[in-house]
Amino acid sequence: MKKTFILVPLVFLSLTSWAHDPGLSGALGKLSAGRLELTVSFAIRDAGQLVPLDANNDGQVTPEEFAHGRDRLAAIIIDHCEIKFDGALTKPETIACQQDDAKNVSAKMNFTVPPAKELELKFPIIQSLPLGHRMFFSMSGPNGKTLTEQLLTANSAAVVVPLDYAAAAALPEPAHTFSDFVCLGVEHIGTGYDHLLFLFALLVVMRTFRSALAVITAFTLAHSITLAVSTFNLATLSPDLTEPLIAATIIYVGLENLWRHGDPHKRWRLTFAFGLIHGFGFATALREMGVGQRPGGVLMPLFGFNLGVELGQLTVAAIVLPMVWKLRTKENFLRYGVPACSTAVALAGGCWFIQRVWFN
Repeated sequence: MKKTFILVPLVFLSLTSWAHDPGLSGALGKLSAGRLELTVSFAIRDAGQLVPLDANNDGQVTPEEFAHGRDRLAAIIIDHCEIKFDGALTKPETIACQQDDAKNVSAKMNFTVPPAKELELKFPIIQSLPLGHRMFFSMSGPNGKTLTEQLLTANSAAVVVPLDYAAAAALPEPAHTFSDFVCLGVEHIGTGYDHLLFLFALLVVMRTFRSALAVITAFTLAHSITLAVSTFNLATLSPDLTEPLIAATIIYVGLENLWRHGDPHKRWRLTFAFGLIHGFGFATALREMGVGQRPGGVLMPLFGFNLGVELGQLTVAAIVLPMVWKLRTKENFLRYGVPACSTAVALAGGCWFIQRVWFN
């Protein structure tokens, strides 16, 4: 029994290398009379996978460092984003790469649209990014109406858009878009080990279903509020601030489990406050895909993603709670197990905090 508890911190600490999901990017296209404007956006850490932008390896990409790597990044994007009109490959007339204050990088490309019936876009650039990377693609027509929205992966990185606008406008909405965002939300919570560890730390000391339900409900309400507020650009927090704060919430909950034995009284209040911070972390995932950067098309991704996160959380709770309540009947678990798990949580949170403050 004790050997198992000794291994718990090692297992949790091994997760620090995978604190983030595989990454999300965005590709937003706009067709107008004779023109195609395509903007591809990446988080700065993903752009760094394509071109080494952090020249001095201090964890920060300065404007000067970005300017030094801008032309090389533009060349890689051009070579790894294929735009074809009726099968004929077309290169952009212009491309402009820029870095914003939210640690994102965008490349805006302009094309002349020749007489053609079909536009095909391929993004093999996804294959150059970490395994599991996703790209949110959206294309609008001359009237601003969304022609198509898709979630692209390395194995499904192509989109075909009819250039007969009347026919394109009559196309049905993509059947799997909503479910894609639900799955993305489940995947985000499933691979977001920091969020999972926070949830585990909350549940490991819960004694009753009522107290667990109060905590889960408070967390859900809180992160849903900030997720919506951030996605609609009403208020945002930089990932440079959000990510260390999330790690700090994990440290605090782990330590609180140690100094307040048993089921902490009215923990739902603390959970609500910390859930607001985690919501900004969830919102980063949608912003990196470009959701919220254009009018319309926000509610469906927001609702689907949030629903996926909730389904993921409920699945975790359904697995963890029965195990915890079963183990709580054993004296050794209360004496050794809960402190061991809480110590592991605090240590993992500490590692993430250091990594995100000094090595991000």
